[in-house]
Amino acid sequence: MTSRVYIETSVISYLAARPSRDLIVAAHQQLTHAWWSVRHEWELSISALVIEEAKAADADAAKRRLNRLEGLSILHMTDLALDLSTRLIADGALPEKAKEDAVHVALAAAHGMDYLLTWNCKHIANATKRTLIERICQSASCAPPIICTPEELLGDRNVD
Repeated sequence: MTSRVYIETSVISYLAARPSRDLIVAAHQQLTHAWWSVRHEWELSISALVIEEAKAADADAAKRRLNRLEGLSILHMTDLALDLSTRLIADGALPEKAKEDAVHVALAAAHGMDYLLTWNCKHIANATKRTLIERICQSASCAPPIICTPEELLGDRNVD
């Protein structure tokens, strides 16, 4: 059975961005491109929120991001996802200012995604919050997705 991956907007942003001169950002971009080259190993999904976030800012960059999203399956908002996103904020897993991040986590959990792929290490792929996020998802009868970066999901693959 193919594992299912929810792709959060930061991954698409790194994928579609012009090469950065910042070493860390450039490394994230290279790792994202490496993962993208093997993306067919997973069943990929996004949400309407990813599309809306991808449309933001510079028109040329938005166009590049939206082009990368073409053909990906779209997860729809459900009552369970809405309730879970509210709970993630209320129970302190994510701060009030990160409502959209809570929606990404909730959508991935409510739809039974195996992975949530992100470069957002401040709010989503945050090791200090991961246990709480998992606990809240489980208390809502959702299996929490494995939250990881493209680098982590690449594992030990030799990708050029």
